[in-house]
Order: sequence, then structure tokens, then C-alpha cells
Amino acid sequence: QVQLVESGGGLVQAGGSLRLSCAASGRTFSSYTMGWFRQAPGKEREFVAAIRGSGLSTYYADSVKGRFTISRDNAKNTVYLQMNSLKPEDTAVYYCAAEFPASGEYDFWGQGTQVTVSS
Repeated sequence: QVQLVESGGGLVQAGGSLRLSCAASGRTFSSYTMGWFRQAPGKEREFVAAIRGSGLSTYYADSVKGRFTISRDNAKNTVYLQMNSLKPEDTAVYYCAAEFPASGEYDFWGQGTQVTVSS
């Protein structure tokens, strides 16, 4: 079992920045692929970014590429999402998720943190 706890959400003006954190329990954090997803009101949850266990490979949705950066600190069992140049359309609940090696799907999810970008 892996527990994930997100933090760092809040209210920010368009053009501003926020950094989300996701702290994970467990002793094998470095083996998990970690992802960030978001869900806006009335919309389906969508992929934002992911990072492999080593931190060497990262992936982004086109809508955030060049503005968001995913990173991780395996010594702290934490994954981050640095969000710059925020837009009102980035407003959503942001979730982190953990994928076990070779699972093919995200196995554990956090409770989410609200990000609101005002225009």
C-alpha cells in the first residue's frame, strides 16, 4: 500500500507560479513512475505530467509543455510539479499518482489539491 499526500495548491493570478508537492509512503519510492493529473469542474480527469523512477525520463501533456516541470527527490519520497505562467484554464484539482513497475496503470492516488488561477 502506498499513501500519497499532495500539498501546495492555492489561488494565484494568471501568469503566476505554484509548486505542488506529493509525499509518498513506502520504501520503494524510487521504483515507481509518478504522475500528475488534473480534473476541472465538469471535465474528465486528464494527464498532466509523469516521471520515471530514476528521474531521467519525463513526459508532459501538450497543454503544459514549456510551462510545467515535474521532478522528484527519491531521498525525500517526494515528487514535485512546478507550474509557471499559469492560465485560468489550468484551474483544477490536481492529483498525484504512483505506478508500480510493469503495472501499466496508476495503482495509487492522492486526495488532490485545488489550484485556482484567476484572470
